[in-house]
Amino acid sequence: MENLRTSAASPGVNVREITERVQREGAFVDQVMSEVGRVIVGQKDMVESLLTGLLCGGHVLLEGVPGLAKTLAVNTLANCLSGTFKRIQFSPDLLPADLVGTLVFDQARQQFTPRKGPVFANLVLADEVNRAPAKVQSALLECMQERQVTIGDTTYPLDDPFLVLATQNPIEQEGTYPLPEAQVDRFMLKVRVDYPAREEERLILDRMTGTALPTAHPVASLDDVRRARDVAASVYVDDRLKDYMVNLVLATRDPKAFGLDLQGLVRWGASPRASIALLKASRAHAFLRMRGYVTPEDVKSIAPDVLRHRVVLTYEAEAEDLRPDDVVRRVLDAVEVP
Repeated sequence: MENLRTSAASPGVNVREITERVQREGAFVDQVMSEVGRVIVGQKDMVESLLTGLLCGGHVLLEGVPGLAKTLAVNTLANCLSGTFKRIQFSPDLLPADLVGTLVFDQARQQFTPRKGPVFANLVLADEVNRAPAKVQSALLECMQERQVTIGDTTYPLDDPFLVLATQNPIEQEGTYPLPEAQVDRFMLKVRVDYPAREEERLILDRMTGTALPTAHPVASLDDVRRARDVAASVYVDDRLKDYMVNLVLATRDPKAFGLDLQGLVRWGASPRASIALLKASRAHAFLRMRGYVTPEDVKSIAPDVLRHRVVLTYEAEAEDLRPDDVVRRVLDAVEVP
C-alpha cells in the first residue's frame, strides 16, 4: 500500500499536500452526511454513491424495490445543497417536450420563444425512469452526455453542476420499457438498494410515523461542490492501479485471457466509459475518506457499481441464473491486485 502511494511514478506529486486539500475542501461532506442522516435511516452506501456521482459529475441509477427511500434520498440530498432541483415523474405518456422544453408562439411578438423544461436544474430526479418510451429516453441522452439541450434550432447548455439521479423498480415489468444500452452506459453508477437492517427498520418506524416528519436544510453551496470536484479530480492514482482498472474492464470482454471460465456466458463486456468511470469514481471514493490517494480497496469497493450495468449476459447465462453481479465478483477475484 505504501509503495502505491509513494512510488517512483509520482515525481512532482505531493500526496500529503493533496490530502490536506481533500480534507479542507471535503469538510462539507460530513455536514451533508449528517443532515441526510436526520431524514434517511441507514442506506449509507446509497448516500455515498449519490455523493460520488456529485463529486464526479456522473449520473447515478438507483435500483430497488418500492419503499426503500430512493426518491426520499435524492430529495433530501437536494435539500442539503443550495442548487436547483427538479423531479420528473416518468410515465408512458410523457413526451420529449415535457422533459427538455419546447417552442411556444408569443402572440405579442409574433415569434416563437423557448420554454425550458425541468432538465434545466442542478439535480434532476428521473423517478421510475424505465416507465417512459424510447423517444423520451432518446431526448435524455443528449442531456446526460453532452450536458446540453437542443430546442428548435438553438442549443442551450445545462446548469453546472448537472446530475441525473434516476430510480427504477426491478420487480415490476408491466408498463415499463427496458432502458437502451446506450443510455444505461451513460450512468456512471448503478446502485442496488437493499432492505434496511432490523434495527434500522425499527428506527424508521419511530421517525416516519411521528407528528412532524424530519426535513433537511441547506448545509453546502454549489461552490463547495465545484471546489470539491476539482480537488477530487487531482487525487493521486498510481500507474499500477490504472493498469489494474484497465485489466478489470478487459476481463469483462475477454474472460478467458484472465483465466475465467465464462465461455458463452458474456455477450458484451464493459465499454471504455467503464475505465473512465472506474478511475473517477475511485478518486471520489478516496476523497470521501479524506485521502489524497487511491488504494486497491477504493477500486474494488466501487467496481460493482461501475461495472454491473455494463456487462450484458447471454441467454445461456440467464438460464443458469447467472447475474452481472456474479460476473463482476468473479472478475474481481481473478484479476491480480497490485
